[in-house]
Amino acid sequence: MDAGGFHPSDETVRILTALIESSDDAIFAKDLQGTILSWNRAAERIYGYSAQEIVGQPVQLLMRPDGGVELAHLLERICGGERVERHEAVRVAKDGRIIDVSLTISPIKDASGAVIAAMAVARDTTERNRDIQTLKDNEARLRSIVDSAVDAIILIDARGHIESFNPGAERLFGYTAAEVIGRNVSILMPSPYREAHDGYMANYLDTGVAKIIGIGRDVTALRKDGGTFPVRLSVGELTIRGEKKFTGILHDLSSRVQMEDQLREQAALVRLGEMAAVIAHEVRNPLAAVRGAVEVIGGRLPGGSREAAITADIVARIDTLNQLVNDLLLFARPPKPRPIAMDVSVLLAATAAFLGEDASYRDVRVEISGSVPAVTADAELLKIVFTNVFINSAQAMRGKGTIHVALTPAGSMARIVVSDEGPGIAPEIRAKLFTPFVTTKARGTGLGLSTVKRLIEAHHGDIHVECPPAGGTAVTIRLPLAAH
Repeated sequence: MDAGGFHPSDETVRILTALIESSDDAIFAKDLQGTILSWNRAAERIYGYSAQEIVGQPVQLLMRPDGGVELAHLLERICGGERVERHEAVRVAKDGRIIDVSLTISPIKDASGAVIAAMAVARDTTERNRDIQTLKDNEARLRSIVDSAVDAIILIDARGHIESFNPGAERLFGYTAAEVIGRNVSILMPSPYREAHDGYMANYLDTGVAKIIGIGRDVTALRKDGGTFPVRLSVGELTIRGEKKFTGILHDLSSRVQMEDQLREQAALVRLGEMAAVIAHEVRNPLAAVRGAVEVIGGRLPGGSREAAITADIVARIDTLNQLVNDLLLFARPPKPRPIAMDVSVLLAATAAFLGEDASYRDVRVEISGSVPAVTADAELLKIVFTNVFINSAQAMRGKGTIHVALTPAGSMARIVVSDEGPGIAPEIRAKLFTPFVTTKARGTGLGLSTVKRLIEAHHGDIHVECPPAGGTAVTIRLPLAAH
């Protein structure tokens, strides 16, 4: 080649030619106007032009129509003596194919140091770039699947340190990914599993014996707030650059466990209802006969005598037993509500007046404040609810004090808060208030609040009990408002 006075020796030409022709990269020279001066075999293969077709042609023949600005910028840098490395560009082959290339362009200088031409080395990166884009697309798809998953998906290394924590895990555990990345996964486990976890990991890495990998297992998980909940855990193993990693997929079982508990409760209630019906038939009628006989005997005894007092006590105990049967029937087979639109404040006032007729509660006042629109409810069943709640409050205050009832609307619900001035309820007792047959009263059945809860839920409402810091107990009942 002749490039403005550049005359290498014959031996140098032979060596350079051999090197250039054996290269897998396209190597070609061009003058400072962009005219192609030489063209190797790899260039023929990559671009599709033979040397006879391309030598003497402008290099813009390999560029897209908008390549003029790019060419001018590259020539300016070359003329300034700069070597351009790893310039990623798009070129056009003879058949119209678009080719990705990575260019290294070096200036060619004469003996005086003046730039007289440029040598370009072009590596075809089309396949590599396509593979990289495919990997990026696959990664994006996998990331989208992981990020949109409802279940928690966690990646840990062989030391148990968390490397990935998807949004499902953030929702489930209450941590952000930034809070847990790099920390040991045992922070998501309650004792004693937390303390044993690292030992399980070390044992598997030492022995290769997998106990839970590839096998679903029900375990208990630990939230950031300290609460525990049941999950289904599936563990998988993978190797990335020679290092073992483990993926954990955790599905929240809380709703399933709750449903199973409800089904067991319903089955128990069915059996309880059958038993209550038998008791009502086999016990209540004989009790009525016994009560009547005892009353007759008591009526014939001298008033004020010890025997008369004993018969009166027997009658009272029979009445208590009869009430237990009634409570059991009401709890096991509560009547289906017949809801109508009604003013709950009127029912509350009537219930308070009924409470005042009992001599045991003559020193108890009921104050009702606020108002709500009409609710949809069965008045007779709600009367049972409010009577139970008022009596519990009155007994907590030992028959003396004020019961405060506050009515406020809460969206589509009426909110009724019944507060007393009693000593409050211990947390361990409060946790079991609605459990059947659990009572703190000497002669209580333990079915009152359990029945109240069932009746409220039958109205599609809810009830909960809390003890404010100021003291006393507050029972909050919510009932649906009547449709307008």
